[in-house]
Amino acid sequence: KIIAGTVMTGIYCREEKDWGRYNQMKLLIVIDMQNDFIDGSLGTDEAVKIVPNVRKKIEEYRSNGDEIIFTRDTHGEDYLSTPEGKKLPVVHCVKNTHGWQIADGLDVPDAIHIDKPSFGYTHWDKFCFERIELVGLCTDICVVSNALILKALFPNAEISVDSACCAGVTPETHNSALATMKMCQIDVV
Repeated sequence: KIIAGTVMTGIYCREEKDWGRYNQMKLLIVIDMQNDFIDGSLGTDEAVKIVPNVRKKIEEYRSNGDEIIFTRDTHGEDYLSTPEGKKLPVVHCVKNTHGWQIADGLDVPDAIHIDKPSFGYTHWDKFCFERIELVGLCTDICVVSNALILKALFPNAEISVDSACCAGVTPETHNSALATMKMCQIDVV
């Protein structure tokens, strides 16, 4: 199940009558746990350290039968000529490369995968969940972007971020992003 752009597959609500079925489920969103962000071109020691925690969290959700969605930062060969590439001139997460892949031992075959061309995915409104937990990389870029989009779309949803399963570009910016999310009524655990 792969979602790119606006093409949707997997569990989401097409009609209001379906909302009750899905909003009781818990959703784990694993943000950009890709090789390039862990130990590749933009990897950090902090990112490497959270991998076991993220693996344990994924196993917990799978054993409970809850939904898991992976996002993948997805760029083309022309990345350096894009607006993002001009501000962050480090080639990363080029589609179908090793760096773009979800890290070994984390991906699950029955999960939904969303290929997103930018920091935040803007089509979360296709899903109907009331309990959402986010983990992944980078806390201060893609995790906070998606958490704030989700909070804006689902103001009554229970949204949390597991800080032990996230890492930022630096420890300081990680903590700043966590503080921002707390201020926006996202639970940081």
